[in-house]
Amino acid sequence: MSKKLVSFFPDNLRVEIDTGQTILQAAAKAGIALRGACGGKKVCGRCRVQVRKGKTAFTGAEKILPEEAEKGWVLACQAVPEDAVEVFIPETSRLTEHRVLLDERRPGLLAAVSGEGAAELYPLFRRTAVKLPAPTLTDNTDDYGRLVWALKHEQGIDNVMITRQVLAGLPGTLRDADWSVVVELASLGPASEIQGVKPAAAKDAAVYGLAVDIGTTTVAVELVDLENGAVSGSAGTYNRQAVFGDDVISRIVYGTETPGGLEELQQAVVETVNGLIAELLHTACLNPTDVRSVVCAGNTTMIHLFLGIDPTYIRLEPYVPAVNLPPPVRAAEVGLKVCPEAWVYCLPGVASYVGGDITAGVKVNGMAEADPLTLFMDIGTNGEMVLGNREWMMACACSAGPAFEGSGIACGMRAVVGAIEAVRVLPGGFEVVYRTVGDGKPIGICGSGLIDALSSLYQAGVIDRGGKFVQGLDTPRFTEGEEGPEFVVAWTNETGHGRNIVLTQADIDNLMRAKAAVFAGIRTLLTTVDLEVEAVERVFIAGGFGRFINIRDAVAIGMLPDVPLERYTYIGNSSLKGARLALLSREVWAGTADIARRITYMELSVGNRFMEEFVSALFLPHTDMNLFHSLQGRNSAAT
Repeated sequence: MSKKLVSFFPDNLRVEIDTGQTILQAAAKAGIALRGACGGKKVCGRCRVQVRKGKTAFTGAEKILPEEAEKGWVLACQAVPEDAVEVFIPETSRLTEHRVLLDERRPGLLAAVSGEGAAELYPLFRRTAVKLPAPTLTDNTDDYGRLVWALKHEQGIDNVMITRQVLAGLPGTLRDADWSVVVELASLGPASEIQGVKPAAAKDAAVYGLAVDIGTTTVAVELVDLENGAVSGSAGTYNRQAVFGDDVISRIVYGTETPGGLEELQQAVVETVNGLIAELLHTACLNPTDVRSVVCAGNTTMIHLFLGIDPTYIRLEPYVPAVNLPPPVRAAEVGLKVCPEAWVYCLPGVASYVGGDITAGVKVNGMAEADPLTLFMDIGTNGEMVLGNREWMMACACSAGPAFEGSGIACGMRAVVGAIEAVRVLPGGFEVVYRTVGDGKPIGICGSGLIDALSSLYQAGVIDRGGKFVQGLDTPRFTEGEEGPEFVVAWTNETGHGRNIVLTQADIDNLMRAKAAVFAGIRTLLTTVDLEVEAVERVFIAGGFGRFINIRDAVAIGMLPDVPLERYTYIGNSSLKGARLALLSREVWAGTADIARRITYMELSVGNRFMEEFVSALFLPHTDMNLFHSLQGRNSAAT
């Protein structure tokens, strides 16, 4: 197959791609992350680049103005080079550094989580010393049998196996060490694999493991000392798969309908993790071979793509994943740049849309062992939630859509510097006060800002209970855009890109559907077990988005249940915490599998209950005000 040369500027990078591949694929190959919310379906129009030399076919002209097309602007996801091309990439088309939620633990402190501190430090990879009896003429037990006997009788470890490489050098090692050795053991379920045998007298460096949270939007990694449980460093960045779509469905479609798509997605996330590993090892002055164990947590689709497993049937009825509890794989097999023989473990999921990240969260918040009725939520592209206590647990996932991640919103964006994260609209809509991430000039609105805006617009009387703009309101912030009326949150002279930041009616409709889906999921779980909202004694919220939600506003718009605010607790990146705990404790690892088995998954597309709840929730805050006692009598300024 002939190749096409693509040169990128101002990066000054060149790559060759196969004929028929797009500029988006070329950029990914060059390591350049472009914005691609729709997964290459020419819907979002955010991967705009300028072809300054050469020709392309299929330019995505529907999203490009004629005068722009004359200057060479195309959609990277559609443009296919016909010969060698030179491409300019503007900053607005690049993925920028995302605010990544790492655990707020300082390096050097023991890795214990409230409620989980009792877990014994017994990592999935560990070293233990044994003294073997030397063979005699009356004791001619073979060397391996002698080692197995010593592990069982000195350390209580049985059910072991050994790699061929270690076995090959075992006779010499035992005799050189005068039968006093340190054995390196990796956990494989109830069994242990002997990965190394070294003289006990030999000084050896510490061994490390990695806890990895593979999110749809971001990836976070912790470097953990396996001998004392201390966190030596943490790092995070956006998931490079975002080039191929903002949500899991877009990526599944790309992976299954684009030739080579699955391999591209797998490579993108592995490169993301490897980049973070390299950063952590460099900072800690360690080598890749010092990392002997890895535990990953993520939603079901992310884990499938990370392992290169076909995710096709996750999105097709009856929505069955290939696997909920993937077996461990060698690091070399998946492409991680650590010790090649290290095992990579993935936390067990429950179903196609409730994955190991949720199992990790349930373990971290302790609801599986506690009496109080608990609601655990992780709100992002999907709204995943678990309701229950130590006696029973039910889970569901509602498609909140990517609105809270800024996708599908005219001026929506992720939580990067310049994103408006908090908004207040004064009555009448004349004055707007906002705060941005990093105090940068505003360039868009992220999820927490969108919730604030929806609540504030309603309270200010700019929108009615149905989420529609109030007609006849006398405020200069109402303007007429290409797609109808819009409300100006930030004026041109305030923004970082010189354009108004607005909310359109279509944006508000999207947000109304997103918040309705979340609340409908909660109500569906509750009504299934014949419980009311008031019965919920604790609400745990996890995830990077959840950290910045204004709970009052989220209740005010009818997204979260109206229970006393003191019942809400934010638990941070519980996916990463759960991965770390499992890395450090075989007991916790086994416990996550038990949790996954105990959770009953509810498929919301079965029956009419969810849809009825969803329709009822398409008002501010809800059609049934009895569900929001604290808001009764609190009317919009327009009423």
